[in-house]
Amino acid sequence: MDILYYDSSSQIHYKAVVKSPVRTLAETVAAIPGHLLVTGTEMGGGAVSNILEERARYHEVAMSVSSAATIHHDMERVRSLGIRVVGDQTADEMRNDTKYRHVVLGDLQPERLEQIVTGFGVPFAFDVVGACAQDHGVPPPGMSHLDYRHKIFTAALNGNPCPHTLLYESGTVPETMNRLSSIASCAGTLPTNEVYVMDSGMAAIVGASMDISARSKENIIVMDVATSHTLCAALTSDEIAGFFEYHTRDITKDRMEQLIPDLANGRISHEQILQEGGHGAYLRKSFGFDAVDILIATGPRRGILEGSHLPITFGAPGGDNMMTGTIGLLESIRRHKGLEPIRIL
Repeated sequence: MDILYYDSSSQIHYKAVVKSPVRTLAETVAAIPGHLLVTGTEMGGGAVSNILEERARYHEVAMSVSSAATIHHDMERVRSLGIRVVGDQTADEMRNDTKYRHVVLGDLQPERLEQIVTGFGVPFAFDVVGACAQDHGVPPPGMSHLDYRHKIFTAALNGNPCPHTLLYESGTVPETMNRLSSIASCAGTLPTNEVYVMDSGMAAIVGASMDISARSKENIIVMDVATSHTLCAALTSDEIAGFFEYHTRDITKDRMEQLIPDLANGRISHEQILQEGGHGAYLRKSFGFDAVDILIATGPRRGILEGSHLPITFGAPGGDNMMTGTIGLLESIRRHKGLEPIRIL
């Protein structure tokens, strides 16, 4: 979990990189014995989903419908794992049953956030709160979540090719983007006047492009190699020309060295990337690999690109590689609100 606090009046900023809510909740669940009652909202799965599935093999795990979406949007699939799924109201009533230990899921942990922010030595109160996470959306029957995510991106970017167009003010988040909607709702309980949420991939694209070595360039390629997902985008004058996305576990340096020129030259397609196990791709225009001014790599797992024959610059937006998403989120909010440029070097 990466946190950036920025004060526009003083231009002072504070930051922290801490253990993610997914990992902290997974450790909490692992330390709790016996039967579990799980409520809350959809959040990033991973370690949390794994520990709940494991627990259901030996003990009863009852989950509210809202929290069970963390494991899968198909409730029958969740039940097939031995997990009992109940309505949200029923789950609330079950909280008085001493048979269960209670766990609440959610990507935002307000009490923990307050501890971190007050540890900066500043008040836990804000004019604006922004948060980002990856959201595949809840697709209609018959459509894969990867195709649905691609459809959301395509519709937005065809109308406005700037990545900050995928920033949503609280109350305007598409209903099918369940995870971002849940985050926006939780963020609304914080002491703030405004809440914005954004897909973390799009935030990372904006953030990587804010690296000081890229700001004066026209045609850039940015790569954010994150813990679970890798996204590579071609940008020209702050507009997305195209991008592709993979699970990081499925990408290699050699494959990236093939895909990057293909992206710049306009030789990728959504269907092609899906067929080889990727998340998908978007292509609006191409400016040619020979016209690329700089290649910027960010993200906690960008080390897989070390030793590449491509001239890759390892970026540090705002002076810190781990702030790529938060810098992108801050910049997207700034652009959305039409504020003066923010310079964090």
